[in-house]
Amino acid sequence: MNFPQYRAGLFVSAIAMALTGLAAIGTPAQATEGYFQHGFGVVSKMMAGTGAGYSQDAMSQALNPAGLVGIDNQLNADISFFSPHREVDAEGGGPGAVVPNDKVKSDKELFFIPSVAASYQIDDLSAAGVALYGNGGMNTSYDGGDATCSLGAGGVFCDSTAGVDLMQAFLQFTYAREIPQLEVPGVLEKFSIGGGPIVAYQRFEAKGLSQFGAFGFSSDPSNLTNNGHDESFGFGARFGIQAELPANVGIGVTYQLRTYMDEFDDYKGLFAEQGDFDVPPALQVGVSWNPIPELTLLFDYKRIWYNDVDAVGNSSGFPTPGALLGDDKGPGFGWNNTNVFKFGAQWQVDDQWMLRAGYSYTDQPIDDSEVLFNILAPAVMEHHITGGVEYKLNESHTLQLGGMFAPEATQSGPNPFDPSQKIELKMYQFEVTLGYAWHF
Repeated sequence: MNFPQYRAGLFVSAIAMALTGLAAIGTPAQATEGYFQHGFGVVSKMMAGTGAGYSQDAMSQALNPAGLVGIDNQLNADISFFSPHREVDAEGGGPGAVVPNDKVKSDKELFFIPSVAASYQIDDLSAAGVALYGNGGMNTSYDGGDATCSLGAGGVFCDSTAGVDLMQAFLQFTYAREIPQLEVPGVLEKFSIGGGPIVAYQRFEAKGLSQFGAFGFSSDPSNLTNNGHDESFGFGARFGIQAELPANVGIGVTYQLRTYMDEFDDYKGLFAEQGDFDVPPALQVGVSWNPIPELTLLFDYKRIWYNDVDAVGNSSGFPTPGALLGDDKGPGFGWNNTNVFKFGAQWQVDDQWMLRAGYSYTDQPIDDSEVLFNILAPAVMEHHITGGVEYKLNESHTLQLGGMFAPEATQSGPNPFDPSQKIELKMYQFEVTLGYAWHF
């Protein structure tokens, strides 16, 4: 058997699997860093999303493409069971507050998020890969509840069941290469670069927002809410560098360009720029250190520029926005740019067992003046505690189990339509991820 051709064939099969699987990543969820996931793949998730400077598996290309050089030929597949618990609590408002005085929890508290990736070493200096993963999303569904509302039906916006349903999936192709010409023994032990295009897919639905159209806040009330799921496609790219330094130190920098998407035509009366909802750019810088062979310590910093996308970053401006929902420079969710600080560690117990753990802190992006509209997207999470275990069955097969807990976080502020009313957003989260790696 010609083993190089055999392995290349397996890699091509993995690409076909990823393309087929694009439709499978159809389950949205409320992600943890704004609406981004806290990590990509079970290995990174176990360590709070660290790894820009230290790559270990095929899914690492979804964080830093440069790290694919030196990763053996492998296929990674995992599935996360994600459980966000969201609640809005409003009290003190009068009859015109838009939001009834009530405590309402969002339905749908369990989501399934799969991902798959493959890597192939072309030669000693270069590698190729493909990865399919959920970039992020958000989902809320508040039913009508028992509260009465003078403006219409019950529900958090006086329009029966209200909420949003956003899912983002990325299909990424990667090429990475080591640059030995830049390496200097004792100064720069290894240096690699990598990058590739991203094909992006989004799906979105909004419900229960008709009051914003009835009060004249939408430029196109017929395309504001209750129009079912709409889809959009777009393109972006991710690039990175990674280096190994003396004293067992690794560093990496990776940047995801803004991903330009088709507009959501069915919601051009909701999102600024007539339904535009691009994916914002993000930067991550990471450092790793092996003080002893069995122990690896990691620290990463991540920056997400939510302000670059008007539909997300523009202030709602309620009760007197300068433009209408859907207009150029129209109201958005008022999210700030977000900083994330990540810490990770792994311990090689023996030839079969690996333990991992992590912690991250996120500057949640919502100011207290923006809580009204963010009832739909309560991205208030700040602390994430992660961990997991890996067991090597043999030279070809590895099993992984990871978990995440995000303790309850809150954000509160006045209702701009009735400042006497206080609105409080709450959320906590659990996640369990099962992973499998096949080395071929």
